[in-house]
Amino acid sequence: MAREKRPANQNTVPTPSLKEKFAALSNLPRFFKLVWQTNRWYTILNAILRLLRSAIPVSMLYIGKLIIDEVVLLSKTAVADQSHLWTLVAAEFALAIVADALSRATTLVDSLLGDLFNNHTSVKIMEHAAMLDLDQFEDSNFYDKLERARQQTVGRTILLSQVLTQVQDLITMVFLAAGLMAFNPWLILLLIIAIVPAFVGESYFNDRSYALTRGQTPERRELDYIRYIGASDETAKEVKLFDLSGFLVNRFKTLSTKFYTDNKKLSTKRAGWGTFLAFIGSAGYYAAYMAIIAQTIKGSISIGTLTFLAGSFRQLRSLLENILSRFTSVSQGAIYLRDFFEFFEIKPRIFTPKKPVPFPATIQQGFVFENVGFKYHNSTNWANRHLNFTLHAGEKLALVGENGAGKTTLVKLLARLYDPSEGRILLDGIDLRDYDLFELRKGIGVIFQDYLRYQMSFSQNIAVGNIDEMDNRALIEQSAAKSLASLLAAKLPNKYDQALGRRFNNGVELSGGEWQKVALARAYMKDAQLLILDEPTSALDARAEYEVFQRFAELTKGKSAVLISHRFSTVRMADRILVLEKGQLLEIGSHEELLALNGRYAELFHLQAKGYR
Repeated sequence: MAREKRPANQNTVPTPSLKEKFAALSNLPRFFKLVWQTNRWYTILNAILRLLRSAIPVSMLYIGKLIIDEVVLLSKTAVADQSHLWTLVAAEFALAIVADALSRATTLVDSLLGDLFNNHTSVKIMEHAAMLDLDQFEDSNFYDKLERARQQTVGRTILLSQVLTQVQDLITMVFLAAGLMAFNPWLILLLIIAIVPAFVGESYFNDRSYALTRGQTPERRELDYIRYIGASDETAKEVKLFDLSGFLVNRFKTLSTKFYTDNKKLSTKRAGWGTFLAFIGSAGYYAAYMAIIAQTIKGSISIGTLTFLAGSFRQLRSLLENILSRFTSVSQGAIYLRDFFEFFEIKPRIFTPKKPVPFPATIQQGFVFENVGFKYHNSTNWANRHLNFTLHAGEKLALVGENGAGKTTLVKLLARLYDPSEGRILLDGIDLRDYDLFELRKGIGVIFQDYLRYQMSFSQNIAVGNIDEMDNRALIEQSAAKSLASLLAAKLPNKYDQALGRRFNNGVELSGGEWQKVALARAYMKDAQLLILDEPTSALDARAEYEVFQRFAELTKGKSAVLISHRFSTVRMADRILVLEKGQLLEIGSHEELLALNGRYAELFHLQAKGYR
């Protein structure tokens, strides 16, 4: 498999600076706006639960201190009244129950909100992708952005939990620090000194992980693609026939081993340095612990206060480490959010004008190409150039030319899937760009040679041609009758409700020709002013194709049509034939006129006719 050619340094992603990390936090308001839009009540409940949880640790520690001091007091005196002690124990027990309930409730709300957020953002990605232009989908850089946006739909729920946990821990720290400073303020300074090295280490390795993951995006897309074609019902035939398994497996091993090696190298370094830096943090904690013990031995503080300070210091250290390391994760996640929002910043270049012209109920003059040229993104070659011709109202026009001559590109320009790079296309004297885009495409029916075989029911496969009429069974059956697919439906066990394809249970696989008749029925689902058939009958035999096009000609009387076919027995049924060569108009005329011209069309016609003799 040929890999995309990239500059040698394309996979090198610069590590974000501290300034960039703080700047990335500006993405969080937009992120929380999305979370709020997902479900405002879950968002509010999540915040309340975490606020309550933040007060639990210091309360538990302080009650623990009171219990220990009460036990010491009771052990040194003859006081028999233990009611206060057991009241404190009951209070600690109640707090433990509340803490567990709050923790489980938070986990539940996190999970529910996360699932809804995944669904919400996935829908937004699909909706935005549907607005974008066809040529954008043909750009590898666009696909990298799309892939990173898809990845964020899952990973960003983790960011939500991290940010809320960060706030919760900060509030908890305020409570713990207040108690700690009341006894030994200098312990806070020792605490900060102890955890700084670990924070710096975590920050560095999180940055390297981000750079590595982002740089691997194109190869990971290739890895997923190889995994798919190596084990798919759609590719199994050729994989077996061409014995591609070894080639695909080797390519998969090469890429996956590279990823494993890169990740292993980074993970090993991270584990080694993490151990060393954790030692520094532990040393700082035990230095503070020893100082607290020494104060207790001198009688400066009680044993209960010892447990409170030691527990507060230990939890503060843990919280501060988590907050600092989580800051790196949060800022990293905020940087990843940039990938997510960048996708939504991609705007279509083909859109409906602010004051569109309504699509004509009946085309009067037709389509006029005025010096139309089109060049694909990042391509130096013209797919079409200097096209000047008219597709008259009610005319049947056939396109002829060798593969790569620009036939499909021309019909995509007609359907305004592309806009011309130069020149313009007029419909009834008005530029196509001035019409309402939705109405224009609704007025044009197109079936391409690479139509989709939907793993859906027979009726749904036809209804996609006009999805608004999905429940209109009469129209679906009429469309099937027009394409001769109704004869096929009659043979299926569940008729129009029969599942097609083998991806799901009880599905029936069709032959290529049968699938094409189903796809053709989609063209009849709309009362289109212009019908375009781009080699949709290539899997049919010559007789079947002739019958389909004869029927097509009868059913489209009074309407414009464009046909692309390599069979000249079909092409000659058109009113006129346009011959393309290297994207440019070479000849145009009726079958008889082009034969009399004795040019390119005549040459191709006689070559094909010779093959049938």
